[in-house]
Amino acid sequence: MLKAYFHKQKTEAGCDEAGRGCLAGPVYAAAVILPRNYKNKWLNDSKKLSDADRYLLRPEIEEKALAWACGVVDEKEIDEINILNASFLAMHRAIDQLQLKPEHLLIDGNRFKAYPNIPHTCIVKGDAKFMAIAAASILAKTYRDDFMKEMAKKYPVYAWEQNMGYPTKKHREAIRQHGPCDLHRLSYQLLPAQMRLDL
Repeated sequence: MLKAYFHKQKTEAGCDEAGRGCLAGPVYAAAVILPRNYKNKWLNDSKKLSDADRYLLRPEIEEKALAWACGVVDEKEIDEINILNASFLAMHRAIDQLQLKPEHLLIDGNRFKAYPNIPHTCIVKGDAKFMAIAAASILAKTYRDDFMKEMAKKYPVYAWEQNMGYPTKKHREAIRQHGPCDLHRLSYQLLPAQMRLDL
């Protein structure tokens, strides 16, 4: 059972990101403030939910949340500042947009770049422990998936509608055959050594 809050007396926003391990596309992050008495037995870490369940939960989260927002950092920025900093920046951009200012941030993971004037707590596997982080993980994942499915129409050879930009065998084979496109993260190792492009 996920916990409703970390601090009983404070307004908390849960924050999580999606797309750190992808070879292509942006990293998305979400910040969600849930009501203190919110209950939903289906809410869980987005990685433990089916695609259909994530999309069923998204409108419920958006409707019931006191505030929610998504932040995006694209592949060009990722290449410039690295994926860890890009993940923090995406979370900051999500927090920037919240209509209600939280008094505390619950961050999924073990590191975070402090957001100005709001204390935070990093929680490893937080998306499987706290409802607000789980909710944020669902929003970040589904909105990023929506973007990658849309981009799959523009770049069909990479089958992003199936892999969402993650380094699957089919995705890497398409990079080997067709080369990277302008959505690929060029700072990443797009191909293992045995599949290297002969440029």
